[in-house]
Amino acid sequence: MSKPSNAIRSSVPEKLFNAFNHLFFILAGITTLLPFVNLLAKSLSSESAVISGTVGLWPVGWQTGTYRYVLQNAMFLNAFQVSVLVTVVGTALSLAMTTITAYPLSKPRLRGRKWFLLLFIFTMLFSGGLIPTYLLMHNLGLVNSLPVLFLPAMVNVFNMLIIKNYFEGLPDSLEESAKLDGAGNIRILLYVVLPLSLPVLATIALFFAVAFWNDYFAPMIYITNPSLKPLQLYLKELLVASGGEFLKDNVDAALNTTPQSIQAASILLATVPILLVYPFLQKYFVKGVLIGSVKG
Repeated sequence: MSKPSNAIRSSVPEKLFNAFNHLFFILAGITTLLPFVNLLAKSLSSESAVISGTVGLWPVGWQTGTYRYVLQNAMFLNAFQVSVLVTVVGTALSLAMTTITAYPLSKPRLRGRKWFLLLFIFTMLFSGGLIPTYLLMHNLGLVNSLPVLFLPAMVNVFNMLIIKNYFEGLPDSLEESAKLDGAGNIRILLYVVLPLSLPVLATIALFFAVAFWNDYFAPMIYITNPSLKPLQLYLKELLVASGGEFLKDNVDAALNTTPQSIQAASILLATVPILLVYPFLQKYFVKGVLIGSVKG
């Protein structure tokens, strides 16, 4: 008598379905990467090759002067520093405020909890509009200042609800044990709840960081001072402006550089920080979102 196999044998339709899924996602991944590969090829190609339109997925007439020019450009470096500052400070403050808001709302014993949740959800569905928001920022004296780029987004209701749902899934016995030891609410949050919530906190931190780093609309509305413009607004102006004004201050770089190459190199360099941060948070990403969305 043969022993039963522990492995579940896949049927032929299931194997075909899995093969189709693998093929589909491989093609989708390649399609997603093609624009970046083309940008990389353009940024490393010679002026004549880019102008003639012969650059595809591989550099033609290899050169690195474009990256030297971009990394020596004072406007790019200043915008990069502004984006880093806004992203780091905005992510830290937004994560702290969102967590502080989510923790009490996760407790059924909070008086008026349902009304507070309805108020937050209302603000998520409806906003005051662009003009009233701008007038508010102007009256508060925040226009043309860095705080205007992160203060209005200090509490994101969607992210707050994810963290709240995660907190609701934690065992009540942990907090009860801490209270028996004399711990208060703040100590329980800092030393019991937050260490157990690293997956969801890392996920929400990534959400905030990507949002702050990629935001160009808020700076376009509130920032007119060139020294305060973040990287995404700089890239937007670089793409819509004529390339000559970005080359006129560096004749040597302009000899073998085109506006298209500078645009491509700037865009690629702007993606590097997020690409460096994401691998460290990837292990928390899926787990944090799924656990925070199970309980509603």
